[in-house]
Amino acid sequence: MSTAGQEKPTQEHQPPPAEGIETVKRVLVGKPMRTDALEETLLRKRLALPIFASDPFSSVAYATEAALIVLLTAGVASLHLVLPVSVAVSVLLAIVIASYRQTVRAYSTSGGSYVVSRDNLGTIPSLVAAAALLTDYVLTVAVSVAAGILAIVSAVPSLEHLSLELSIAAVVGITLVNLRGVRESGAAFAIPTYAFILAYIVLIAVGGVKCSVGTCPQAIVPHPVAAGTGVVTVFVLLRAFASGSAALTGVEAISNGVSAFRHPQAKNAAKTLFILGVISIAFFMGVSWLTVQMHAQPSETASVVSQLARATFPTGTTFGFMFWVVQITTFAILTLAANTSFQGFPRLGALLARDGFFPRQFANLGDRLVYSNGIIVLSGVAIFLLWYYDAQVDSLIHLYVIGVFTAFTLSQAGMVRYWRRTRASGWRRSMALNALGAAATGVVSVIVIWTKFGQGAWLVTVAIPVLVLIFLGIHRHYRKTARRLRAAGAAIAAAAPARTTTVLTVDAIDAATERAVWFAKEIGDTFHPIHVPTRNADSGINARWLKWIGGDPRLERLSAEEGRVDGVLEYVWRLPRGDSEFVNVVVPELFHRRSLFEALRRTSALSIKLRLLREPGVVITDVPVVAGETPTSDRLATRILVSGVHGASLRAINYARSLHADDARAVFFAFDSSEAKRMRDDWQRQEIDMPLEIVEAPFRDLGDPLRTYLRGLTQDGAVVSVIMPELVVSGWRRLLHNQRAIYLKRLLLFEPGVILSSVPYQLR
Repeated sequence: MSTAGQEKPTQEHQPPPAEGIETVKRVLVGKPMRTDALEETLLRKRLALPIFASDPFSSVAYATEAALIVLLTAGVASLHLVLPVSVAVSVLLAIVIASYRQTVRAYSTSGGSYVVSRDNLGTIPSLVAAAALLTDYVLTVAVSVAAGILAIVSAVPSLEHLSLELSIAAVVGITLVNLRGVRESGAAFAIPTYAFILAYIVLIAVGGVKCSVGTCPQAIVPHPVAAGTGVVTVFVLLRAFASGSAALTGVEAISNGVSAFRHPQAKNAAKTLFILGVISIAFFMGVSWLTVQMHAQPSETASVVSQLARATFPTGTTFGFMFWVVQITTFAILTLAANTSFQGFPRLGALLARDGFFPRQFANLGDRLVYSNGIIVLSGVAIFLLWYYDAQVDSLIHLYVIGVFTAFTLSQAGMVRYWRRTRASGWRRSMALNALGAAATGVVSVIVIWTKFGQGAWLVTVAIPVLVLIFLGIHRHYRKTARRLRAAGAAIAAAAPARTTTVLTVDAIDAATERAVWFAKEIGDTFHPIHVPTRNADSGINARWLKWIGGDPRLERLSAEEGRVDGVLEYVWRLPRGDSEFVNVVVPELFHRRSLFEALRRTSALSIKLRLLREPGVVITDVPVVAGETPTSDRLATRILVSGVHGASLRAINYARSLHADDARAVFFAFDSSEAKRMRDDWQRQEIDMPLEIVEAPFRDLGDPLRTYLRGLTQDGAVVSVIMPELVVSGWRRLLHNQRAIYLKRLLLFEPGVILSSVPYQLR
C-alpha cells in the first residue's frame, strides 16, 4: 500500500518577492493572486456591463455607416433606406437578445455557442461554432480598434499617417489592462463606457429635439465618398442589411462569460443582457434616424457620427465642446469594444482546451486569475491583421459578422434541441423563441456569406473549416497520448523490477566530476566512466583518473572518430534498455558563474543531453556544480516530481526504485484543494508503494514552491536528486504540451545541491 497524501503546507501565503524581470511584470500586471481568491474577482452588473457590452455599444458608431456605404452604390437618393434597414437589424437584435437570455438561464456557467452546440448538436457543430467565434473575436479587436482610431483621425486629420501605430498601441494597452484581471479591466473601462452612454443620450436627445421642432441642422460632409449610379435592388438591400448587422457582434460574450458574474450568475447575466439590448437598440435607431434627418453620408475623412455631433453641437456655441465629448467617448468605446473579445476569446479557448480541442496551455490561469495565454495570442493575431490591412476599417469590415451569425444559428438550434430534450417548464414557448432566433440568424448567415463572399469574406468561410480540422487533429493527438500513457502505466505495473546501468561521461577531473562520481556510487555499486577525447580535452586525464580513483572503475577511452556525441551514443546503444532496463547517463558540468549564457555555450554537453532524449530506456542526469560549491555530502535525498498517475510518472517512479535510495519520495504541487484531493485519491487507488507529498502552490507557479521545498532539504547539507518525467514529442505537436521540463531544467540548473535527472517518455 502507498503512503499517500502527506500534506506539506507551504508557508507562502503571500507571493514571493519579485526579482529582475519579474519586478517589471508585477508593475505592468500586478501581484499574483491565490487560486482560492477566484470568487473575489466575480463581477457586479455595473462592472460586467462595460466589460461585456462595449462591443454592441460600439457598433452604433459604424453599423449605420456600414449600411450607408452599401446603399450609396445605388446613389445618394437611396440613403434614406438606411432607416428601414436599421429597423430590420434592431428586430433581429431583439430576437437574439431574448434567445440568449433563455440560454444563459439554461446554462448557468457558460451558455456560449460552443457549449450549447456540444451538448445538443454534437462535436462537429460545436467545433464549427467555436471556430466561427474565435475568428469573430479576433476580427472584433481589429475592427473596433481601427474604427476607434478613425474617430480620432476624423477629429484630428493630422494624425492620419499614424493610424497603424496608434491602433497597435491601443491593442497593447487593452492587453495589459486585461492581464491585470477581470475586475481591474471592469474598473478601468467603466468610466469611458458610461461616459459614452451619457454622451450619446445627449447627442440623440438634443438632435432629436432640434429635428422634431423644425430646426434640424444639416450635416457637413467633407470629402464625401463617390456615389454610385446603380439602382436599389434586393441584393443591394440585403448587402446593406448584412453590413448593418455588425450591430449584433458581442452579444455572445455574456453567454460565454456567465461564470464571471456574481451569484446568482445566470440571473445577473440575463439582466445585463437585457440592459445591453435596450441601450444598443435605442442608440442604433437614434443614430440611423438622425443620419436620415441631417443628411449625413459616408466621407473619406469624417465618420457619420462625427458629422452628426458637429451639426448638433456647432463650433463656437455654448455646447460646442460636446462634439469633442462625443468624439473622444466614441474613440474610447470603439477601442474598448475590443475588450469584449478579450473576455470571450480566452474563456472559449479555455473551454476548448479542457475538452482537448485546443492547446492545454489555454486552460491555465495566469497570475491575476485570467486566461493570460488566450489574451496574449488574441492580441498578437489582432495586431497582425491590423498590420496586414494597414488598420483600414473598410478592408477589415468585409471579414466581419460571418463568424458571429454562424455561432448564433448553431447556438439557437442547439437550444431548440435542448427544450425538446428536457421539456422543462414553459418549454414550448421557449423552444418557439429559440427556433425563431435560429431561423432569423440562419437566414442572415446565408445573406452575409452570399453578399460579402467576393469582397474578402471567403477568407473567413475557408478559415472556419480549417480551424475545425486543426481542432480535430489536436484532439486526436491528446486522445492518443492519453491512451498510450494509460497503457504504459499498465505495462510498467506488470513489468519486472527495474535495473539501472550508470554511465558517467568524463571530460575533466574537477568538482562537477567529483560530485558525479559521488552520486554514481550513492545510487549503485558500479558505474561505467567513459571519455571521448577531443581537440581541447585534457591529454593526461587517464593518468589523473587513476591517481584520483584508482584502478576500479577504469576510465574507458572511446573512439573520437565520429565526435563526442556519437561516441557516447554508440556506447549507450551497446547496453540493454527498456521499461525494466534503464541506462542512466550522468553528465557533469562545472560552471564558473551562474550564467545561462555560459550553459548554452557548452554545446557538447547540451548536444548529448538533447540527443539522448530521443533514446528509449535512457535517463539523462545533469550534475551541475558552480565553482566554490561543496561537491559531496553525507546524504542523498531523491524526489520524483509527478503531475499525475500515468505512464510517464510511473516510469520515473520505476527508475527511482531501481536506485535503492534510502530517502525517496514523490512530490506533487497542487494549485488548489481539488487538485490535491484528485491526486491523493488516484495515488491510493493505484496502490503505489512510494510515499507521496502534496505541496501547496496557490499562485499556480512551480518555481518558488519547488525551490523553497528543495532548499528545506539542502539547507541540512543533503544533495537532492530531482527525478522528472519528460514527454518527448516531435514536430508541431510540441506546441500542444507545456514546456514544464524545459522550465524546470532552467530553474534548477544553478540551484545549489540539486542534481536533475530527466526520464524521457517518447511519443512517436
